[in-house]
Amino acid sequence: MATIHRVFVTGGTGYIGKRLIPALHALGHTVVALTREESRAKLPCTCTPVIGDALDGDSYRSYVEGADTFVQLVGVSHPSPAKADQFRRVDLRAGLEAVRVASAVQVRHFIYVSVAQPAPVMQSYLAVRAECEQAIAARGLAATVLRPWYVLGPGHLWPYALLPFYKMAEFMPQTREGALRLGLLNIGQMVRALARAVAEPCDGMRVLNVAEIRALGTAPTFTQKNSH
Repeated sequence: MATIHRVFVTGGTGYIGKRLIPALHALGHTVVALTREESRAKLPCTCTPVIGDALDGDSYRSYVEGADTFVQLVGVSHPSPAKADQFRRVDLRAGLEAVRVASAVQVRHFIYVSVAQPAPVMQSYLAVRAECEQAIAARGLAATVLRPWYVLGPGHLWPYALLPFYKMAEFMPQTREGALRLGLLNIGQMVRALARAVAEPCDGMRVLNVAEIRALGTAPTFTQKNSH
C-alpha cells in the first residue's frame, strides 16, 4: 500500500512545479502550493493554493504545519551568469527561508532542487545552491537533494544538439566523469524522480546526482492511489 503524503510546494508555477503538482495529484498525494495573489491563476488546478511570499517564511509558515513533505522549487528562471544578484536575492533567500520554516515545524522530509557540482561555469548559481545545501545539513533535516545540470523540455530545447557530444565524452576516460556529472535530463525524468523522492522519504541527507535522477526518472511510475 503506497503512503499518501501531504506536500507543500513552493515554485509551483515554474517550469518543474507546474508539471510536478499534477503528477503528485495523480498519485493520490495532497498538494498545497504557495503563490502570490497575482500568480494564483497560473497554478495547476490540482492543488490548494495559499497566498504568501517565498522570501518571507513567516508569511506561509502556518500553511506548512500539517504537511509531511516540503518541496522547494523557487528559483530565477533561465539562469545565466548575468543573474548573479538575482540568485542571491531570490534563490538564496527563498531557499534559506524554506529550510528555516521546514525545520521549525518539523517537516518529515525536505526536497530541494540544487545543481550539479562542481562545474566550470555559473559559479554564482552553484555557490547559492551549495549554501542552501549547507543550511539543510546544518539544520539536520531529513532531505533529498537533487543535482541536475540542465533539464530539457519545452522552451529548453537547444542543448539537444549537444547530445552526440555528450555520448562521445561519456566513452572517453578523460571526459567520462564530467560528462556524466553534467549530463542532460528531460523534464519527464525530473518530474518522475521528484515524485519518487516524495513517495520514498529518507533519513538523513540523500543526494541524487544526474545518474541517480535519470535512473529514478526512467523507472516505472506509481499509478495506484492508496492511503495508509
